[in-house]
This record gives sequence, structure tokens and C-alpha cells, in this order.
Amino acid sequence: MIEVWAPRANRMRLRRIDSDGTTVDESDLRPAAEGWWRRDVTLGDGGRYGFVIDDEEELRPDPRSRRQPEGVHGPSAVFDTVAHAWNDVSWTGRQLAGGLIYELHIGTFTPEGTLDALTERLDHLVDLGVTHVELLPVNAFNGHWNWGYDGVLWYTVHEAYGGPAAYQRFVDAAHGRGLAVIQDVVYNHLGPSGNHLPKFGPYLREGDGTAWGDSVNLDEPPVREYIIDNALMWLRDFHVDGLRLDAVHALRDRQPVHILRELATRVDALSAQLNRPLSLIAESDLNDPVMILPREAGGHGLTAQWSDDWHHAVHVALTGETTGYYADFAAHDALAKVTEHGFFHDGTYSSFRGRPHGSPIPPEVPDWRLVTFAQDHDQIGNRAAGDRLSATLSPDRLAVAAVLTLTSPGTPMLFMGEEWGASTPWQFFTSHPEAELGRAVAEGRTAEFARMGWDPDAVPDPQDPDTFRRSHLDWSELDDPVHDRLLRLYRDLARLRRERGELTDPDARRTRVEVRDTDGRPEHRVYRIDRGGLSVLVNLSAEPATFEVAPGYEVLLSTGDSVHESGTVALSPNTAAVIARASD
Repeated sequence: MIEVWAPRANRMRLRRIDSDGTTVDESDLRPAAEGWWRRDVTLGDGGRYGFVIDDEEELRPDPRSRRQPEGVHGPSAVFDTVAHAWNDVSWTGRQLAGGLIYELHIGTFTPEGTLDALTERLDHLVDLGVTHVELLPVNAFNGHWNWGYDGVLWYTVHEAYGGPAAYQRFVDAAHGRGLAVIQDVVYNHLGPSGNHLPKFGPYLREGDGTAWGDSVNLDEPPVREYIIDNALMWLRDFHVDGLRLDAVHALRDRQPVHILRELATRVDALSAQLNRPLSLIAESDLNDPVMILPREAGGHGLTAQWSDDWHHAVHVALTGETTGYYADFAAHDALAKVTEHGFFHDGTYSSFRGRPHGSPIPPEVPDWRLVTFAQDHDQIGNRAAGDRLSATLSPDRLAVAAVLTLTSPGTPMLFMGEEWGASTPWQFFTSHPEAELGRAVAEGRTAEFARMGWDPDAVPDPQDPDTFRRSHLDWSELDDPVHDRLLRLYRDLARLRRERGELTDPDARRTRVEVRDTDGRPEHRVYRIDRGGLSVLVNLSAEPATFEVAPGYEVLLSTGDSVHESGTVALSPNTAAVIARASD
């Protein structure tokens, strides 16, 4: 049975295509209720087809296409998701609690930029101590390379990455190594190029703009089901373990039951059916705990949400950068507040927004429901030059960043290459085939950063292939002693996090932070973070710092010189240490 939702059409035809592009046949679909069109026909695996709307001659891909071998403007191809012989029958999944997430972009993680090449690097992640691999969006977009957030066919896997078969092979291989897979999905907008959906029906609210264009039309039940079915497809047909939901604050839902709550209910039912945990992680700019509060308490019931506030506080502490949205996080208590309470802006005034922002997280909400990170794709790639912390911080400060990230009360997340202090940037890159669109994107980005005082010549052209090439990881850096030293620290910290229960204690009420100002500069503070019987000591000042400790403490890990004497631990500048009672 072939079916398509196309309420805007007066006539719908199914066109079947030969391998050389020749039309095999064309037949009318019959109209059904509520804007659906159907025809009882079977297309074999790999068969190519598309739809012709009204009196047009242009072939349109299937909105639910599982494969686009010729790109988003070409015919769709049948892909049999059940044909793969899975080897993960004993896979019982992984809870997010206690996990370590690793975010990566397939196209720049390896020189080849494919799912099969990524599979060859999975042992690196296992050795690092990663539990969850998070992939930036993989759905089809126009062009060869892109971050993935300009997708227009949500049910496909970008062909340059290897297509859906390679995706299944990757997930199977990840599970075989004990790694869960989280897929980043974008339901809040569609890309500017190659979007055929408005021809079929009101997928978008025309004129109701967001930062990325017209908002998705959540007033239409078939559009809501289009989103939910897509989410279930990744979890069921591709055996994915969780979804990261991009920018959910841009999902403008006017219905009595928010689509996130509806999605969480359906995913929980699928989890029970599959007998393995399935996670939903929101990226939200709202600082609203409604995302992660249980449904019986009036929340949406998602598993977790990203904490940009934690990132901002740590970034300021490490770099001293206080422009733009970083300004508020120069406050004396910024790092302490995000560590103890999750959000910095929990109803407080946000100078960047010019208004109060956020709501407090109830103390009974487990800490692990916040995903915390010192670096991610946005916070690097949306800088003018796509510069990582490694571009400006010393190796000693990068080591302190590692300690803060992997001892955080939340669920820590690393961005690819962070673990060895990769020197390669991660820049904003596109490959729009339309010259006019590519030029508009490049000029818009240059103008945006020029308003912030950047030299326009210093902003990379997103359309320049060299921008994409520069953003690839350089795996030969692992042979360098400085990079290897940092990698070994990350491995030690991941092991310590597994071994010490205090570091995954979900109760925020057992975390306390003391802050010492030294010279008034936010990047020169001294911190003591107590997590039960374990303490994380951080000296970012220019002078040695001494901490009082109770008798019987030992230093479990130190990134630099530390002197442990009776009753005190002294740390050299730009050093962090983890200490605990020896009896523990």
C-alpha cells in the first residue's frame, strides 16, 4: 500500500522510475479521508518512485521516504528496514543515569566522513569510557556536507554518510561494544533548500516565523503524527536508544496536550514493548523544569535536558569571557549555583534577554536529568572562527576543564576531539547547491559577526570547501605527548566517575560549593565542590591555593602539583584535584 498525506492536491499520481531514470509507469492514487491519498501497489526493495501533484510534471519525493539515493530532489527508494539481520538481540539498552555522552558529527569525525568509518573508531570511545554516542542530525539535506540541521526529509539517512543500511550497521556495531546511540532530531523547522512538504500540505504555519523560518504546524494532527512516527521509527526500526530533540522552545504548540508530552507517552509505551530504556533529551532555551518533571506532576516527562547555564558558567570560569550571554555568568556565585541547583537563571534577571528568565528546578529532580558540557557543537561552531577551548587555553586549564566536566552532578557530555584537546576548529559549514542561497548564508553570517566587532575577513565562508575540511579531526594528534596526556586524564576521570558513587549521586542536596575570589577576575577563582565524602578542588588563580581537609583524606587524582599534608591540600595554579576519605 502506497499512501501520502496531501490535502492541498486535487490529483495525485504515483510515478515509478527505472534505474536509469526512465518512467516505468504512472498511476493515479485515490483520495481518502482527511487529505490522504492511497493506492494498493507493492514496490520492491530498492524500487524508485515519487509523486506528481495536480498537473505538474515535476517528481516530488515521498515525505516519508526511507532513502534518497539521488538527493532530496531525486526519486525516493524503497528501503526494507526489517531486512537487516541484527546481532544485538541480547542488547538491553543503557539508562542515561550514570552515563557519559559523546557528541559527534559523522562528516568530520573521520577523514572519510561515513558511518562505516565511524564504526571503525568505536573502540576509541569504549576505551575513553563513553556510554552513549550522540550523532548530529543524519536526515537528508540538500548538498553534500552540512551540520545536519537543514534537513528536509526526516525519515531518511543522508546518502553521503552511507544511507540507512550503513546506519543500521553502525547501531548494531555500537551495541556490540556496549554503546547506546542517541540520535539528534530536528522537529522545529525545515531547511531552506529542498523542502517539498508545503506542496503536499500545511506542514508549516506560513508567516509564523521562528529564527529558522516558518514554524512547524502543530495544529494539524497529521503533522503531529508525522513527527511522532518519525521518532518511533528511529527507536524501533533502527534500534536507536534515545533522541536529542533540537530547540524544543521553537515548537509552538497550541493544543491542550503538548506534543512533547504526547511524544514522551508514546515513547514510554514503546520502551515497555521493547523491554529496554529509551531516552528523550530536550535542548531548551526556556530554563523550565516542565521538560523533565514527570507527567503526573504536570511536566512533559522527558528524560533529560541540556543545561546551557552550566556551560556558560564553566566557560566564564575557564576563559574570563564575559561578552553577550556570558555577562551574567561572571557573578561570584555562577558556577556554585549551576552546580548546586542546575539553572543559574531560575527566575532571575537575564541581561542578555532584558527580562527575568527561567524557573527553579525542584530539589527532588535527580541531577543526572541535566546534560552538562564545557563544549558542544553550538558553543564552538557558532563562534565566529569555530574555535575550541584548546585555541586559547593552556594544557593545564584544559585539564581543569576535564575535571569540572567529568565530576559535574549532571550527565556529562563531550564534543568530539575534546578528550585530547583537538587543535582543529569546528566551523559553520554548508554546501548549498543554489549559489544565491549559499551567498546569502555567507553574507548573513559575516554581517552578524561584524556587528559584534569581528573583522569580516576573519569569519570563514561557510560555502568554502576548506571550511568543511578544516573542521575534520586530526587523529594523528593522538601521537603527540601533550594530547595523549590529556586523553589519559579523561580516561582516568571516566573511570573515577564509574568507581566513586559520589560522582553519580543524583541528590543535588548533597552537593555544596565554596568560592574564593582572588583578584576580582572571574577566571581567577578558587573552588571547592563537595560531593558527599568526596571533594573536587579547583585552583584557577595565579597563586598556590590551600584547602583544609579532615584527617584521613587522600588525593585520588590531580592534574598538577599538589601537596597533601596533615589537614591541608595545596594546589599549584591552574590545577584541579579530586580527594576523598581513605576509608571510602
